[in-house]
Amino acid sequence: MEPKVWSLAERPEMRERVLGMANSWPEFVTQDPVGSAHYGRISDELPAYVLFAEDERGEVVAHAHSVPFALHAEGRGQLPARGWDEMLVWAFWDLRRGVRADTVGAVSVVVDPRLQGRGLSALMLSAMRDNARAHGFSEVVAPVRPSAKHLEPDTPMEEYARRVRPDGLPADPWLRVHARAGAAVHAVAPASMTVAGSLEQWRHWTGLPFDTRGDIEVPGALVPVRCEPERGYAVYVEPNVWMRHAL
Repeated sequence: MEPKVWSLAERPEMRERVLGMANSWPEFVTQDPVGSAHYGRISDELPAYVLFAEDERGEVVAHAHSVPFALHAEGRGQLPARGWDEMLVWAFWDLRRGVRADTVGAVSVVVDPRLQGRGLSALMLSAMRDNARAHGFSEVVAPVRPSAKHLEPDTPMEEYARRVRPDGLPADPWLRVHARAGAAVHAVAPASMTVAGSLEQWRHWTGLPFDTRGDIEVPGALVPVRCEPERGYAVYVEPNVWMRHAL
């Protein structure tokens, strides 16, 4: 039986259960300060754009967050190089000032780790598209974090994002889900998310020594983390792939 999809605007009592659902994000990814400042606000201030799937037992098995924003406002018009971070900043700047949104940005699709590989990500992406259309939008844009890129951290994202299978679909599984839903690769966002921290913080987040100067391969990272021991910090700048969904 396919799970039922709701929005938090319809079921506000589910907020804590939705946000408390298990996920498989690497610890360091959750330390992006822009995400930390804005992600939790989506369910509070934009509950109509937070969707969740509930199985027949009433368990939350997946959720999807998105945000409306004014892509075509003065001074914008192009999907930003700072990808995920910039999209969140724009969305809440627009919300605070009453700027009329013209686009929906996909922030995340999260599936319970025990249930991955069962089509729930495609279900939630489809629901996000339907939700955007129901709110009067004609496009969803997504700064996509390719799901298998961490296996090739040294491969340039531009090369990786354009890699296709013989059937013409993207080689990466998560890019492929978007393509099957109707999206096209638009561009790479080279600095979509930035996580900077002390060496002690990186050791805590990853369990790695972080005592060597240079690029460090970290499990789950799409590109190497730059380590500067003599300066006491390391920085991760994650590229994502902008995909555009015409509705």
